[in-house]
Amino acid sequence: MTQQTMQNVDWLIDRPQAVRAWYLFAHGAGAPMDSTFMGEIASLLCARGIGVARFEFPYMAQRRHGGKKRPPEKVDKLVLQYGAALQAFLDGPEFAGEPVFIGGKSMGGRIAAMLAGSALPEPVRGVCCLGYPFHPQGKPDTLRLEPLNACRLPVLVVQGTRDRLGNREEVDQYPLSDRMRCHWLADGDHDLKPRRQSGYSHAQHLAETADAIVNFTQG
Repeated sequence: MTQQTMQNVDWLIDRPQAVRAWYLFAHGAGAPMDSTFMGEIASLLCARGIGVARFEFPYMAQRRHGGKKRPPEKVDKLVLQYGAALQAFLDGPEFAGEPVFIGGKSMGGRIAAMLAGSALPEPVRGVCCLGYPFHPQGKPDTLRLEPLNACRLPVLVVQGTRDRLGNREEVDQYPLSDRMRCHWLADGDHDLKPRRQSGYSHAQHLAETADAIVNFTQG
């Protein structure tokens, strides 16, 4: 892993020796790009030949550099910021024409899907969302399906079956685009973590997540 600055955006880059594709990986609302979850997914993907470029939205970067702890900005602004980060990566030294997939954890995946509702540069092939926030916690009737249904690119959502922001029972009833497919992790929560008594481990689920992303990028 290396740390870089490209066009005033700080990045963490996990680059395998031979890059099959790149995954631009945005954080969720409350945790930074170097959280344990983000780091583990990046390492697993890098070991499978997928380069991972992590970046932070400005509100999170401000926290890192000693600013006040602020909530995320409005989604329209976050979409513009993700678009600027994408362009910075495509113009930067790491990119050499490989396929690019955008996405993120929770809010980061939602913003990537919203960005993909508009035409994007040709290298961008799809969207990978980890723990998609289908609705706010405790508000199952406030649905966030439009970013997924309006997306112009194929979408992979990796979701825990008991995610409090969209469990399997709920999501199976939603009218979702044929462009989207959901990979379910048994007993996983919003961080894809199962309970001990389920017989699964978090490490197993994270490895399965990485495999699902690799298969998606190859498809």
